[in-house]
Amino acid sequence: MNNITMKLNADELILSALKEDISSEDVSTNAVMPTATAGEVDLIAKEDGIVAGLQIFARVFELLDENTVTTFYAKDGDEVKAGQKLAYIHGDIRVLLSGERTALNYLQRMSGIATYTHQTVELLKGTKIRLLDTRKTTPNNRIFEKYAVTVGGGCNHRYNLSDGVLLKDNHIGAAGSVTKAVKMAKAYAPFVRKIEVEVETLDMVKEAVEAGADIIMLDNMEHDVMKEALSIINGRAETEVSGNVTKEKIDKLVDLGVDYISSGALTHSAPILDLSMKNLHPVENYNDNFGFHA
Repeated sequence: MNNITMKLNADELILSALKEDISSEDVSTNAVMPTATAGEVDLIAKEDGIVAGLQIFARVFELLDENTVTTFYAKDGDEVKAGQKLAYIHGDIRVLLSGERTALNYLQRMSGIATYTHQTVELLKGTKIRLLDTRKTTPNNRIFEKYAVTVGGGCNHRYNLSDGVLLKDNHIGAAGSVTKAVKMAKAYAPFVRKIEVEVETLDMVKEAVEAGADIIMLDNMEHDVMKEALSIINGRAETEVSGNVTKEKIDKLVDLGVDYISSGALTHSAPILDLSMKNLHPVENYNDNFGFHA
């Protein structure tokens, strides 16, 4: 995530998260640290995994005080081990205390998604299948969660509703049929956009192929039915499997030879990666310009 993306998209969301946690003041910190005091604290991994979101972690403290400095010993995408020191943060102790939970919430969540995604991608090694995420993300956290998927080795499906055409069951119901829905989408959407159709039966598969769908998503189908569906499609469209896909179910889908497997579990069910800020201590201040008042 580059600096431009950060400033245009992430800063506002991070500030909102900070305001949620500090509605007026940090009473605990102000009680024990009434004045600015320089300090340092370590960022430690408490379990093995893939780290993601280090820039977001650092940005939390920078938004509280631009003079905060984070020095990293790891980068996004690295495999980290329990007990490993990932960074240290130098700044006003009040900033380090007040920003701690928000910073860790982002980093633990994003690292958990990257770790779960990496574990799932590993199960697809040796195949042509690409693992996709979905829009089943935490409201206002999609930019962070979809980034974490890519760090873990997965790929992003469409980012939002403006990003592509995906005709699901209710779109088809509204249009009247698969054929009508595809025809209307082709007439409305720019020609550069692919049209994907979600299907649940073999009749819908046949109709989607004949209507000229670019991608056909096989949703919640039995394994044998999916095999028959792929035989019907026969390379005339790209193929995707979806529907309650978890890490534990991936091995049952590999033999199908589809182009994509999408999994909402990457973002809605990944456990966090346990990380912690430890060893906070005062240090001689090499920057007297602290600008934050907790």
